[in-house]
Parts: sequence; C-alpha cells; structure tokens
Amino acid sequence: MNNQAGTVEEHEFTNHLVHETSPYLLQHAHNPVDWYPWGEEAFARARQEDKPVLLSIGYSACHWCHVMAHESFEDEQIAQLMNDLFVNIKVDREERPDLDQIYMNAVQMMTHHGGWPMTVFLTPDAVPFYGGTYFPPQDRYNMPGFPRILISVAEAYRDKRDDIAETSKALLQELQRLSATTGGSDRPVEQELLDGAYVGIIRSYDSVNGGFGNAPKFPPAMTLEFLLRTYVRNGNEEALQIVRHTVEKMGRGGMYDQLGGGFHRYSTDAKWLVPHFEKMLYDNALLSRLYLHYFQVSKDPFAREITEGILDYVLREMTDPKGGFYSTQDADSEGVEGKFFVWQANEITELLGEKQASLFSAAYDITENGNFEHKNIPNLKRPLEEVAVELNVSVSDLRSSLEVSKHKLFTAREKRIKPDRDEKVLTAWNGLMLASFAEAAIVLKRDDYAAAARRNAEFVLSSLRQDGLLLRTWKEGIAKFNAYLEDYAFLIEGLVTLYETTAEDRWLTEAVALTDRMIEEFWDNSDGAFFFTGKSHETLIVRSKDYFDNATPSGNSVAASVLLRLGILLDNEKYRNLAISVFREIGDSARKYPSGFGYALSGIDFMLSTPKEIAIVGVDESSLSAFLRETWRGYLPNKVVAGTLAEDHGKTQPNALLQNRTTVDSKTTAYVCQNYTCQAPVTDLASFRQELSSQP
Repeated sequence: MNNQAGTVEEHEFTNHLVHETSPYLLQHAHNPVDWYPWGEEAFARARQEDKPVLLSIGYSACHWCHVMAHESFEDEQIAQLMNDLFVNIKVDREERPDLDQIYMNAVQMMTHHGGWPMTVFLTPDAVPFYGGTYFPPQDRYNMPGFPRILISVAEAYRDKRDDIAETSKALLQELQRLSATTGGSDRPVEQELLDGAYVGIIRSYDSVNGGFGNAPKFPPAMTLEFLLRTYVRNGNEEALQIVRHTVEKMGRGGMYDQLGGGFHRYSTDAKWLVPHFEKMLYDNALLSRLYLHYFQVSKDPFAREITEGILDYVLREMTDPKGGFYSTQDADSEGVEGKFFVWQANEITELLGEKQASLFSAAYDITENGNFEHKNIPNLKRPLEEVAVELNVSVSDLRSSLEVSKHKLFTAREKRIKPDRDEKVLTAWNGLMLASFAEAAIVLKRDDYAAAARRNAEFVLSSLRQDGLLLRTWKEGIAKFNAYLEDYAFLIEGLVTLYETTAEDRWLTEAVALTDRMIEEFWDNSDGAFFFTGKSHETLIVRSKDYFDNATPSGNSVAASVLLRLGILLDNEKYRNLAISVFREIGDSARKYPSGFGYALSGIDFMLSTPKEIAIVGVDESSLSAFLRETWRGYLPNKVVAGTLAEDHGKTQPNALLQNRTTVDSKTTAYVCQNYTCQAPVTDLASFRQELSSQP
C-alpha cells in the first residue's frame, strides 16, 4: 500500500508508529509529528512532562484524513508546535472502535457534530476537555486554523487548569451516564413496536430517488431488510415497493461501480449518482445480502446480477490469499478522489470504437460535458428498453454490446493506478461477509462462494483467536487487540449461517464455544445487555455499550439476534432470555428512532414470530444438498435450519432440532416444525416445498 501521508524519501523523520501494522498508522510513521500509538508509553510521558495529549483518530479510506495529513501533519512548522505543546497519539478507528466510540461521543457533546479526522485534546489521564474534527492549516471555511487551536488549547491547559479540570470532570460524568443505559423500560416488546417503526421509517422515504432523506445518502441496507420482513410478515406491498425502488436506484446509480462491481461508501447527492468513492467491506457485506434477499423475493435477475457483482468484486480485489477479507479501498488515486473510476467521453470512443461507444454512452449517461466535474461516472439513468427504442436496436443486442463494452473498459481501467487498499483483516467485518458468501453460495448455486466462506471461517478461527479469545485485527501474519462485542457477534452469526447452509457441524460447534465466551466476557449482569469491551480488555475512562445500528449493526443487535437462533437450535432458554433482555433494553429507543435500529428491528421481528424449525437427515451428500437448497430457495427470514447425514447422526453438536429425527424409507427426510411440533416428515422436494410455504 502506498503511503499517501508521506514517505521516508519525502521526510527524514521516523516516529513511534513505524512498528505498527495498520496501513493508516503507517501512512503517518514518517510525519515530522512525533506520533505515538495508543498506550501507556504516551500517557506516562504526558504525566511526566505535564502536557495534554492530542489524540487524532481516522482511517485509511477517509478523504479528509488524508487532506489534514498533507496540510498539517506533514508541515514541519505545525508538527513542531504539536511536538512542543502536546504528546501526540494517532489511532486507527477501525482497529480501535472502543476509543473511537468514547471520544466521538465526547466531541459530539462539545460540538454537536462529529466525523473524521477526529481531533481530541485529553488530560494525561485520558479524559477529554476539548475537541473537533478537521481543522485547516490556516483560518478558513469559517474555521480557526489548526496552529491557532494548538496554541489556544495549550495556553488554556497551562493557565486555566481549574477550568480544564471542571470541563473534563463534567464530560467524564456525561460519558459515564451515556454508557450506563439506554433508558430502557420494562414495557414489553410487542407487535406495535414493529408497526410503529414502519410508519416512522417511511416518513422520510424519497419517492422520487429511493432511499430516505436528502443528500448525502447512505445505503440503508438494514432498514430495507426490515421492510422486506415487513412485507413477508403482513403482505405490505408498499414496503416491498420501497425496497424495489431503492435497490434499483442504488444499483443503477454511480454509487455502484458499474464496471467492477461493489458499492462505494455513500452518495453525495440525492439521486445516487456521485459517490464518495471509497469502498468499505462492511457496506458490501450488508448490501450483497440485501440484494440476495430481494432476489429471493422477486426472482429479478437484476438483483442477482448486483449480488454477484459485489461478491465477485470482493473475491477479486478484497480477499487475502490466506482467506481473510480486506477492510477498505480508498477514494483517492494519484491524489485525486475518484480518478480511477471516472471517464472522458473520448476515452470511451477510443477504446470501444464509434458504434459500441454510442450504445454504451447512451445507456450509461456518458456525455462530452460529463456528469461529474466534466468527467463521467457510468450509471444507468434510463431503462435499457427505452435506450433500445431510441437507438433502434433490440434489447438483447444492446445488452450483448454493453457486456462486451464493459469488459473492454474494465480491462483498460485495470491498467490505471489503483486506489490504495487497507489490507488489514477485521474479525467483525469478516463475519458480516462470511454470512453473505454462505447464503449466496446456496441460493445462487455458486461453489466458489461456498469455498470462499469455508476458507474465511477457517482463517479467522485459526489466525484471530488466542487461548479461546478472539482478536480484532490481522495483517501480514500479525494479529492483535482484544476483540470487541461486534467481533464475537458478527463472527458467530456468520458461523451459524455457514452451518445452516452446509450442515457441517464444526461451524455450529465453533459458534457455540464463541457464544459462551462472548457471554462470559461482555454480559452486564446488572443492566441486561452487552458491553462493547470484554472483561479482559484494558481499562478505559468508561466501559460503554453500543445499541445503534449505524454504518454497521450494533454488537447488541447482532448478538441478540443470533442468540435467538441458537436458542432454538439448541433449545437453550438462557440464550433466548438474554436476547429478550437486550431487545427490551433498546425497545423504547427503537420506538423513537426506528431508522437507527434496522438490524435490531429485524431481530425483534424474528423474536415475535414463530420461526420455522427445519431439520433434514440425509442419506447422502447429494440429496442432503438438494433439500438444503430448497430450504434457501425462497425468502424465509424467520427460520432455523439443522442438517446432518444419517451416518453422522448423534456424533455431532447436541442439536434440539435433530433429536429423534431419522430417515423414512431409507430416503433423505425433512421435518418442518414450529415450537418443536412438526408436520409429517417428507422425503420428496415437492412436498417439502409445500410445507415450507404453508402458514402456521
């Protein structure tokens, strides 16, 4: 990975980040700033020299993080100020979401907004007293310049120590209050919560462009999953139409990479045309699963095309040879945001020739003036049927031409200088992608996806676990940092999904072991939910909890949801009760802010349903696989699946659904049950399909 924030050749500086593995931290290892990684060494120096700490938090794909690095952290005069007045700590928020959460809450309390790069000033005891986000190198944008901020904060720390102490004490008390509870109540979680959440969510629906609210627009994968479940639960056609409209607009827009697959982070406009160009693993995990589920409902080939486009991109660009999935791909290449992805009209004509270029340009909104800063972001502005009529060609001929053109342009684009890639492997994000590959493998009959899922599970379990505890991050053979709740929950969910789609018992066994460890490490016996950090974690100024489903689902939402599934598979009442406790804790917040609880609402939908319990006992691998594929052919979100070969029955993880289940007439046999009460066992796929579709 290229160091965008300075190289050894550019600077004769080396700081304490030089031995880190995070690409983001290594980008700053040769700044003139005397950066430290987070740790006791930095705080001991701050206490010894009685200096405040300057904490800077960002991540490698963050455009404005690079801007501030170039403007300030590479500037020797600004760096000298930082070194003289502060002890400077640099943190990769993707490695340390615990620190990011605590200090982002503090910045939002102080400034009423947040973002990255985040700049926070701390006492030597790590308590914040002032902060903000990006600061320019001189006064501009109605913002004070960074040098002025540095001098003012240092003077305040020196001359107004009582004020600093009072501010930091008040902030710490508020952070502790915020971390203590959601303000949950004993009010039962019932159907009215889901109905009210639906009404609250669709108030901000954009009926013209799809999605919710105005620009900038983030892909609302978890909210749309909840709407799909709403359609299944009560036949609400409006919910399905909102999903259909939004996935089509996103998938045809510039936010989706029409040539290479995969979604960019978000759209800077309301119509999904101009993205912020970085690509994040978690977005593509959540969106690939959404498009897969929409394909199960609609059988729309477009949804399958987008699903495979995302997952093929991940296999091609974001997969380590050992099986882990990389974290991010930057927005910038050659110092320019989006340069890798945009086109001049004449480039396309030169590569395709006049005839093919005219078809491609008409379909993908390519013009001489461009649709983005005099260049073009390919997007499908109109239906191909309309383009075909306008150009007097058949739709099939147009599609064939576009496929050839896309391949040519993609091949040409591969010769450009690519955006940097953050090649660290994060356990949580890998868990999300594992689940997506496992489901897509069986629904789309893609053996390569199944192989990727198995390799990923094996890699994470072997490389990111030590003495039974998960670790957060891996890069180039080095794994470190205690894992957080989301790492456990997301990986467990991925492993359970891999078990349910393959009937390979080892994944369930691993999931159960990790679940018990997660409960031991993270459960708060006094307050009915999970902490963000485990009891084996270092002590921070607060031990926080996370409930909101933001860019990724919260650890509590995923933990509760997978505990419900495991509770049924294992007939484990403890698991179910813990899940119910979490959903009760967040119930009132989900009523007030439903758009912030998309994943939790789907989990509550599962909890309030009567899930189908599907047990399959196979006589051979082929027939067992056929019954498993039938289980996953349609969209049946509220189900649990257990499968085994008859010859292995009784040798595997104790499984309530498989107890006393045998084959009938020496044929592969399926049982469809609810509340452990089963319909008649079936041995043919047609009867099985009928039982799956029957209502309780």
